[in-house]
Amino acid sequence: MSHLQANGFRVEATNVSDAQLNAISIQAGVTPTLSSCHTATVNGYTVVGHVPAADIHRMLKAKPAITGITVPGMPIGSPGMEQGNTRQPYDTIAFTKGGGTSVFARHR
Repeated sequence: MSHLQANGFRVEATNVSDAQLNAISIQAGVTPTLSSCHTATVNGYTVVGHVPAADIHRMLKAKPAITGITVPGMPIGSPGMEQGNTRQPYDTIAFTKGGGTSVFARHR
């Protein structure tokens, strides 16, 4: 949340049960392989996991025909998962409700 706030987003957090998060994810078209610990709605898009604010800003500017973007799992070095200088490569994945996916951004 602090990463998003520091990058110009107004954040309103609501804690929900795992069952509620699962239902929200299913409704948004988030498959188990795309899921993570956080789900947000940003201007009609679904944002899942530790997505860098720059990727969200890029998506909002480009307005692609997708349901949203996700960083599956919790990769070390993604926003909120910093551990010193340790980083693991990860991708931000774009997804559609129909199950389509593509790499939206690579983080190395």
